[in-house]
Amino acid sequence: MWIAAALATTLSFGMNNTIFKWSTSKGYSKVHIQFFFYIVAFLLTLSYGMAIGALKLDLLAIVLGSTIGILNASGNIQMSKAFEKGPASLTSPLIGANAILPILGSAIIFHEQISLIQWMGIMVILGSAILIQYSPGSARAFEYRPWMLRIILAILSFGILGILMKTTSHLQISALNTLICMYGGGSIFLGITSLREKENWLKSEASIGTIVGLVSVIGYSCYFYALQKGIASIIFPIVSLNCLVVILAGCWLFKEKLKRYQLVGIITALLGIIFIKI
Repeated sequence: MWIAAALATTLSFGMNNTIFKWSTSKGYSKVHIQFFFYIVAFLLTLSYGMAIGALKLDLLAIVLGSTIGILNASGNIQMSKAFEKGPASLTSPLIGANAILPILGSAIIFHEQISLIQWMGIMVILGSAILIQYSPGSARAFEYRPWMLRIILAILSFGILGILMKTTSHLQISALNTLICMYGGGSIFLGITSLREKENWLKSEASIGTIVGLVSVIGYSCYFYALQKGIASIIFPIVSLNCLVVILAGCWLFKEKLKRYQLVGIITALLGIIFIKI
């Protein structure tokens, strides 16, 4: 069941990244869309928590949840800026490798037991995720140091985020309360960031952000459930395959052509999922 939840998270994150991809091509601000989706998600989770009487926010939940929200928002911002500074052919697969950090963290910090064939599946999935996102021939002149700095910051943001999510599950902190704090802390961070960057606000960004917020609540709810019930070292590489959803959506919605090496990546990713279920 927890693998199904991880796959649902992959689908949700892939849908949202596809929306981000489309919105960026239309000139919408990623910071503004994130701000609106965090606000919508915060109000939804807060209202639900109050309605069922499950709102119990202690200091640890507030600190961990808010940090997760800020890291997620910051990671997305750093990733978008890395795309501006360097080649997408290298940026996507490098940042996509951030799953290695929470996988190692789960094995070293939380002492998760993983069989050899499951480790093989994890490596195959991570390799597939990098292969699927690679885009040869798109290299261009770029600013190496600023680009590498953005990549390192994005990897650290997403990697530490994964470790903290596992930590909340390990400490048995309510997933709902963590989500409330995550979206609340992220909303404040993005509000400050948007004021600092002084970009023009568009009405349609609120509509797009609302859709992303609804999908995000579903995705992260499944994510926390999977981490509470399953093996984090297996869940993280599965979630990293959200790039597969983006690629397939690009073929369907944007009429992009699926390259042979991407098809190989899809097949090996499915093979990796079979390995980790053995």
